[in-house]
Amino acid sequence: MQSKNFINHTLTYFQDARHFQIAYLSSFLLLGILLLGWQQHLAQYILVISTALFTQALGAKFIAKQNISLKSAFITSLGLCLLLHTNHYYTAIIAAFVAIAGKFLIRYKGKHIFNPVNFGIVIMLIFSNDAWISPGQWGNHLIVLFAVGILGFLVLKKVNRLDASITFILVFCGLNFIRSVIYLGWTPDVFYHQISSGTLVLFTFFMITDPMTTPNHRKARIIWVSLIAIVAFIVSNYVYIFAAPIWVLFFASPLTPVFDKIFTAQKFEWNQSKSILNFK
Repeated sequence: MQSKNFINHTLTYFQDARHFQIAYLSSFLLLGILLLGWQQHLAQYILVISTALFTQALGAKFIAKQNISLKSAFITSLGLCLLLHTNHYYTAIIAAFVAIAGKFLIRYKGKHIFNPVNFGIVIMLIFSNDAWISPGQWGNHLIVLFAVGILGFLVLKKVNRLDASITFILVFCGLNFIRSVIYLGWTPDVFYHQISSGTLVLFTFFMITDPMTTPNHRKARIIWVSLIAIVAFIVSNYVYIFAAPIWVLFFASPLTPVFDKIFTAQKFEWNQSKSILNFK
């Protein structure tokens, strides 16, 4: 009876897609701390998470005037911990504050414009000399990258955003393969090196697929993501800007309300997410 109650409790817990996202991102942050040498940033992680939760509580109470829910802020803080690097604690604290505050202050028809993690990272990259995205923190741990991708697919299935992730992979990776292997005649190892980045994997399965900031209509999402992938391919290969997809997403985010205006569809709500663990 106890085991049955435990299973039922677990199934009920994961009905909320945010719980699955928290488990997904937390597992990789914990993996980084235990196996990849990230423990030196532990104090910074605690400050980022605390700042994000505190800012979320203030925003919900005094700006949105709604019940305080910390789940989304916790997800945002985990994303910042995984992607953003700084030399000083105050930079990380400001990034967490900006990420959450932007969600409450920059909105259109009840929907925030920017992905909070993307907003916090890019604002600090622009206005601070103390922020960067590390390309090598994941090392060459292929199993880790593979696991990030597989679990990312499970999360996206739950929030109904697999189309965005698959579109980005096909367009961005496809263009890079055509340029590197077919057009330039380089070996497939070069192509593999271009796409085997933990940052790119997290962007594909976590950032560009945010159900709250992507266009509501599937056709609009595919067009929007395709444009981001094409521009990111051009910027990374011909302008030589590192982490081009993150920059392009930032400047493409204001187009989302335009797509929502042209392609009308129901706005995503967390309680409409689909169940992964369906045993019926």
